[in-house]
Amino acid sequence: MYCVENTVIIEDTIKKSRFLGLAIPCQSAHAALQHIAQLQHQHPHANHIVFAYRIQSPQGLLIKFHDAGEPSGTAGKPVYQHLEGKDLINLLVVVVRYFGGIKLGAGGLTRAYSNTARKVIENSILTEYIEYVKIELTLDYNQMQSFEYQLKKLKGDIIQQIFAENVKLLISVPQGQVSTLTHLFKRIRFKMVG
Repeated sequence: MYCVENTVIIEDTIKKSRFLGLAIPCQSAHAALQHIAQLQHQHPHANHIVFAYRIQSPQGLLIKFHDAGEPSGTAGKPVYQHLEGKDLINLLVVVVRYFGGIKLGAGGLTRAYSNTARKVIENSILTEYIEYVKIELTLDYNQMQSFEYQLKKLKGDIIQQIFAENVKLLISVPQGQVSTLTHLFKRIRFKMVG
């Protein structure tokens, strides 16, 4: 699976209709809907704001696509097929259409939305999707420096730290590195959370 690093916008004109394609990284369906609402506010005169997303959540893969008033199956699904075909995740692709006065027909609409989605994805920087897990643990102060060094080498992060009698940490680490971390620090009790 792959992700898009940052938002990308492209523009295309097809038979006098203006198409804006946007690829927007999203971590939740709620964030995707907020982006869509913002685009509706930014483009109040657009005729159609079509979208599709694939987002990884604790409940599994969330997928949605929307034709936004275009004939059924001619807009949202062709956009979604590029997300699925390229195995993209945590991504919202939006195509904003300003109608130019010439009807495209069902086939023309499908091609226009599909090509706009393809172009915006091709112009995006893709990175491999890495699933992270959160872990709680407690360290002695003298273990902290070594632990931070190893965690950084494994591409993990400290999310929260509480200094008391010991150091209580909440960390995030790539799922594939958990066994390495627990092997390096055998005497520390690790507890997976959320």
